[in-house]
Amino acid sequence: MTRLSPPEAVVFDVGNVLVEWDPGRVYADLLPDPEARAAFHARVDLSAMNIAGDRGRLAPNVAALAEAHPEDAHLVHPWYARWEEMFAPRIEGSFTLMAALREAGVKVFGLTNFAADTWAGKATQIHPELAAFDLVVVSGEEGVIKPEPRIYEILEERSGLSGAQLFFADDKPENIAAAEARGWRGHVFTGPEGLAEALRAAGLPV
Repeated sequence: MTRLSPPEAVVFDVGNVLVEWDPGRVYADLLPDPEARAAFHARVDLSAMNIAGDRGRLAPNVAALAEAHPEDAHLVHPWYARWEEMFAPRIEGSFTLMAALREAGVKVFGLTNFAADTWAGKATQIHPELAAFDLVVVSGEEGVIKPEPRIYEILEERSGLSGAQLFFADDKPENIAAAEARGWRGHVFTGPEGLAEALRAAGLPV
């Protein structure tokens, strides 16, 4: 059996791979009572709003949802106003792996479902390393999200790489499945230690 050459680039998802993403901590503060919190989430679809934001900008989608639910507007607005509290803390081991890959001359890319306004206006300001990818494809800037095939195709077109030349780490199995369907190598992220093992198994020096 022919052994694959090591990947030429490692592609990182951002939320819950490089930085934790947990809106729950803000809503536990806003609505300490679990029943009240569950009732709010049942009547206001924050998830759909966030996905819509990932296809463009978050702020206008938050404003539109708040306008559609005036009685809950004070609970909707924090999704943007307190966004920084949701996007934390850093997963330091993942940043360490990124640095080791760069040191070894391996290209490091980003492929993330992220609103354009929170990416440029918040995320990369809080964590400047996120602005230092060799290449990054942000869903809100492209109008397409993972696991839709087009977003993977965009990264291939811009990088000139495809198939097994790319190794992708993402916390969502469906996003990895979509990458593997294109021939990429993939790893469902559960922590930096597991990712380091998978990178070494792929022949990368980390």
